[in-house]
Amino acid sequence: MDYRYGSHTVYNIEYHFVWVTKYRYPVLKGDISLRVRELVRQTCEAFEIKILSGVVSRDHVHIVESSPPNMAPSEIMRKIKGRSARKLFEEFPALKKRYWGKHFWARGYFCVTVGQMTEEMIKNYLEHHFEANPNDNFKTEYGELK
Repeated sequence: MDYRYGSHTVYNIEYHFVWVTKYRYPVLKGDISLRVRELVRQTCEAFEIKILSGVVSRDHVHIVESSPPNMAPSEIMRKIKGRSARKLFEEFPALKKRYWGKHFWARGYFCVTVGQMTEEMIKNYLEHHFEANPNDNFKTEYGELK
Protein backbone atom coordinates (compact mmCIF):
# COMPACT_ATOMS: atom_id res chain seq x y z
CA MET A 1 0.00 0.00 0.00
CA ASP A 2 1.42 3.40 -0.96
CA TYR A 3 1.01 5.80 1.93
CA ARG A 4 1.61 9.51 1.49
CA TYR A 5 3.23 11.64 4.15
CA GLY A 6 2.50 15.14 5.39
CA SER A 7 4.30 17.02 8.15
CA HIS A 8 2.17 15.36 10.85
CA THR A 9 0.15 12.78 8.93
CA VAL A 10 0.40 9.49 7.13
CA TYR A 11 -2.52 8.93 4.78
CA ASN A 12 -3.98 7.16 1.77
CA ILE A 13 -7.16 8.98 0.74
CA GLU A 14 -8.35 8.19 -2.77
CA TYR A 15 -11.45 9.38 -4.62
CA HIS A 16 -12.98 8.53 -7.98
CA PHE A 17 -14.55 11.66 -9.50
CA VAL A 18 -16.72 12.01 -12.60
CA TRP A 19 -18.03 15.34 -13.85
CA VAL A 20 -19.83 16.30 -17.04
CA THR A 21 -20.08 19.24 -19.40
CA LYS A 22 -23.14 21.44 -19.12
CA TYR A 23 -26.05 19.85 -21.02
CA ARG A 24 -23.62 16.97 -21.72
CA TYR A 25 -22.54 18.67 -24.92
CA PRO A 26 -19.79 16.51 -26.52
CA VAL A 27 -17.23 19.33 -26.76
CA LEU A 28 -14.23 17.59 -25.15
CA LYS A 29 -12.46 16.70 -28.39
CA GLY A 30 -9.19 17.61 -30.05
CA ASP A 31 -7.37 20.60 -28.58
CA ILE A 32 -10.08 21.20 -25.96
CA SER A 33 -9.72 17.63 -24.69
CA LEU A 34 -5.94 17.94 -24.47
CA ARG A 35 -6.23 21.31 -22.70
CA VAL A 36 -8.74 19.93 -20.17
CA ARG A 37 -6.32 17.12 -19.36
CA GLU A 38 -3.47 19.59 -18.91
CA LEU A 39 -5.55 21.99 -16.77
CA VAL A 40 -6.71 19.16 -14.50
CA ARG A 41 -3.11 17.98 -14.13
CA GLN A 42 -1.85 21.48 -13.33
CA THR A 43 -4.58 22.16 -10.79
CA CYS A 44 -4.06 18.84 -9.04
CA GLU A 45 -0.31 19.35 -8.93
CA ALA A 46 -0.74 22.83 -7.40
CA PHE A 47 -2.75 21.37 -4.50
CA GLU A 48 -0.69 18.19 -3.97
CA ILE A 49 -3.40 15.99 -5.46
CA LYS A 50 -1.89 12.96 -7.18
CA ILE A 51 -3.78 11.68 -10.24
CA LEU A 52 -3.63 7.88 -10.27
CA SER A 53 -5.61 7.44 -13.50
CA GLY A 54 -8.05 9.36 -15.63
CA VAL A 55 -9.93 9.65 -18.91
CA VAL A 56 -11.28 12.67 -20.78
CA SER A 57 -14.33 11.53 -22.77
CA ARG A 58 -16.39 13.64 -25.19
CA ASP A 59 -18.80 14.92 -22.52
CA HIS A 60 -17.29 13.95 -19.16
CA VAL A 61 -14.06 13.42 -17.22
CA HIS A 62 -13.08 10.56 -14.88
CA ILE A 63 -10.16 10.76 -12.46
CA VAL A 64 -8.99 8.57 -9.63
CA GLU A 65 -6.82 10.64 -7.34
CA SER A 66 -5.10 10.70 -3.97
CA SER A 67 -5.56 13.90 -1.99
CA PRO A 68 -4.32 15.31 1.31
CA PRO A 69 -6.58 14.92 4.36
CA ASN A 70 -7.16 18.67 4.63
CA MET A 71 -9.09 18.83 1.35
CA ALA A 72 -12.76 17.96 1.11
CA PRO A 73 -14.04 16.40 -2.14
CA SER A 74 -16.23 19.47 -2.75
CA GLU A 75 -13.17 21.73 -2.50
CA ILE A 76 -11.23 19.55 -4.93
CA MET A 77 -14.04 19.72 -7.50
CA ARG A 78 -14.52 23.47 -7.00
CA LYS A 79 -10.84 24.09 -7.75
CA ILE A 80 -10.64 21.76 -10.75
CA LYS A 81 -13.90 22.78 -12.39
CA GLY A 82 -13.56 26.49 -11.66
CA ARG A 83 -10.02 26.91 -12.92
CA SER A 84 -10.49 24.74 -16.00
CA ALA A 85 -13.73 26.48 -17.04
CA ARG A 86 -12.19 29.94 -16.66
CA LYS A 87 -9.11 28.98 -18.72
CA LEU A 88 -11.13 27.18 -21.41
CA PHE A 89 -13.34 30.24 -21.98
CA GLU A 90 -10.22 32.44 -22.25
CA GLU A 91 -8.41 30.14 -24.67
CA PHE A 92 -11.34 28.91 -26.79
CA PRO A 93 -13.66 31.90 -27.40
CA ALA A 94 -16.00 29.77 -29.57
CA LEU A 95 -17.11 27.97 -26.39
CA LYS A 96 -18.77 31.20 -25.19
CA LYS A 97 -21.36 30.90 -27.97
CA ARG A 98 -22.47 27.46 -26.81
CA TYR A 99 -22.13 28.23 -23.10
CA TRP A 100 -23.49 31.77 -22.98
CA GLY A 101 -24.10 31.60 -19.20
CA LYS A 102 -20.36 31.14 -18.44
CA HIS A 103 -20.96 27.67 -17.02
CA PHE A 104 -18.87 25.07 -18.81
CA TRP A 105 -19.36 22.17 -16.39
CA ALA A 106 -22.68 20.87 -15.12
CA ARG A 107 -23.46 21.73 -11.53
CA GLY A 108 -22.83 18.42 -9.76
CA TYR A 109 -20.33 15.60 -9.82
CA PHE A 110 -19.98 11.96 -8.82
CA CYS A 111 -17.56 11.02 -6.05
CA VAL A 112 -16.82 7.70 -4.37
CA THR A 113 -13.98 6.71 -2.08
CA VAL A 114 -11.54 4.10 -3.28
CA GLY A 115 -10.76 1.88 -0.31
CA GLN A 116 -7.80 -0.37 0.26
CA MET A 117 -9.32 -1.89 3.38
CA THR A 118 -12.68 -3.62 3.30
CA GLU A 119 -15.30 -3.03 5.96
CA GLU A 120 -14.83 -6.63 7.04
CA MET A 121 -11.08 -6.09 7.55
CA ILE A 122 -11.74 -3.06 9.77
CA LYS A 123 -14.43 -4.87 11.81
CA ASN A 124 -12.13 -7.86 12.25
CA TYR A 125 -9.30 -5.62 13.47
CA LEU A 126 -11.56 -3.77 15.93
CA GLU A 127 -13.13 -6.96 17.28
CA HIS A 128 -9.77 -8.62 17.93
CA HIS A 129 -7.88 -5.55 19.12
CA PHE A 130 -9.29 -5.69 22.64
CA GLU A 131 -11.93 -7.39 24.73
CA ALA A 132 -15.31 -7.05 23.08
CA ASN A 133 -18.45 -5.80 24.79
CA PRO A 134 -21.43 -7.15 22.80
CA ASN A 135 -23.66 -4.23 23.89
CA ASP A 136 -21.36 -1.49 22.61
CA ASN A 137 -20.23 -0.79 19.04
CA PHE A 138 -17.88 2.11 19.99
CA LYS A 139 -15.36 0.79 22.48
CA THR A 140 -12.29 1.87 24.39
CA GLU A 141 -9.17 -0.24 24.56
CA TYR A 142 -9.08 0.00 28.36
CA GLY A 143 -12.64 -1.08 29.15
CA GLU A 144 -15.09 0.77 31.36
CA LEU A 145 -14.03 3.20 34.10
CA LYS A 146 -15.08 2.25 37.62
